[in-house]
Amino acid sequence: MTTQLSDFVKAYDVRGVVPDQLNIDVTHALGAAFAEVVALADGASAVVIGHDMRPSSPELVDALARGICARGVDVVLIGLASTDGLYYASGALGLPGAMFTASHNPAQYNGIKFCRSGARPVGQETGLAQIRDLAQQYLDEGVSAFDGVRPGTITQRDVLADYAGFLRGLVDLSRSRPLRVSVDAGNGMGGLTVPAVLDTGSGLPGLPLTLDPMYFELDGTFPNHEANPLDPKNLVDLQERVRSHGADIGIAFDGDADRCFVVDEKGDPVSPSAITAMIARREIAREVAAGRSAADVAIVHNAITSAAVPEIIAEDGARPVRTRVGHSYVKAVMSEHDAVFGGEHSAHYYFRDFWFADTGMLAAMHVLAALGETDAPLSEVMAPFERYVASGEINSTVTDSAAITQLVRERWATDETVVDELDGLTITHAATDGEPMWWINLRPSNTEPLLRLNVEAADEPTMARVRDDVLTMIREA
Repeated sequence: MTTQLSDFVKAYDVRGVVPDQLNIDVTHALGAAFAEVVALADGASAVVIGHDMRPSSPELVDALARGICARGVDVVLIGLASTDGLYYASGALGLPGAMFTASHNPAQYNGIKFCRSGARPVGQETGLAQIRDLAQQYLDEGVSAFDGVRPGTITQRDVLADYAGFLRGLVDLSRSRPLRVSVDAGNGMGGLTVPAVLDTGSGLPGLPLTLDPMYFELDGTFPNHEANPLDPKNLVDLQERVRSHGADIGIAFDGDADRCFVVDEKGDPVSPSAITAMIARREIAREVAAGRSAADVAIVHNAITSAAVPEIIAEDGARPVRTRVGHSYVKAVMSEHDAVFGGEHSAHYYFRDFWFADTGMLAAMHVLAALGETDAPLSEVMAPFERYVASGEINSTVTDSAAITQLVRERWATDETVVDELDGLTITHAATDGEPMWWINLRPSNTEPLLRLNVEAADEPTMARVRDDVLTMIREA
């Protein structure tokens, strides 16, 4: 039976079990289709490919490269890389790219993130559906032999030092006060990029940072813990390390190192919304210092970041722009508004000066710079950005998400609330004499029978009351 690509070609990327779903034949077909739909259509002469540390990556890279070359397009292999390292290569070289990673998923998974030149995203609405359908045709009928002048060629190029130097040029850490930094790479690609960027691993001068490395050995079987810091249990080792070693800050990266998570000197997690607000303030100030009016500066945030994010952006005179959850939406809106920065609740951080792409390393550098500019501990530096109490994202298995969402709307939407449907259902209650501020968001999963609930409020009792009441409605429906 032919593999059905629709089972694992998702909204933003390819992600499947190896070899049952993602294997050499499938990847070869996807390579040929990517060459046709993106590289040749865009007039690109080559495609750049990187991969993470998963054991299955090298043979899949080879299959994709052969599929691309079969359509007459050259391939540049950059070898082991973080996802933002691949985005750097795509932007700096002006080439479409493919990154082999399954991010934080278990070892039996692998995947591919595609982009156009300049790290522009490829999602279902921007080429991924066509790639999927053409690759399916190739699998069903066989990939036709190349009938052009010549097949593509494969070359190798090391871009790690260039990537590190580029990031160092965006955030200067050389004048920071001395900092002790515990870093948990989770056996993922942070083990390669952190020494290159924050230490001397790529030949750059040393920084006033004392790195305390945890799990830097590249190992796609993830022997210590899942490389998903969004799950609190995967931060426990880092939290204990920060406390026991007296670190000024702890930083954790996910498997492909495109997201970073931060804990303060007490070992307490810093919310990604607070990081978003803090970096937004820094980027607004940098634009103003360069002579730009704050009113002309746009910052993008998704629909479920903290209400503090747009408040702080507006307080600094800039323009908050709200968008749907997901990197393809954030990147598109950033490009449309020429936004200098964008942040999501999931710890994805996007920068205009990084081709509007997300980079966990650059976000980490901003946090280090903010901390290094003051003698205050990180908990005090971040306190102004932690204004409200959030539930975190809570998933519930449901049979009819639309019907349940309507029930929640009927119960919670009143004359005193504002309702919007930018991304799922959001109901916001502004602070009144009788009740503190709160908001809820319900979003159905695109791929599973799940409803995702996020709640935020002015205080813990209000958040808990709203969260529990809404969850009861969802789970008893």
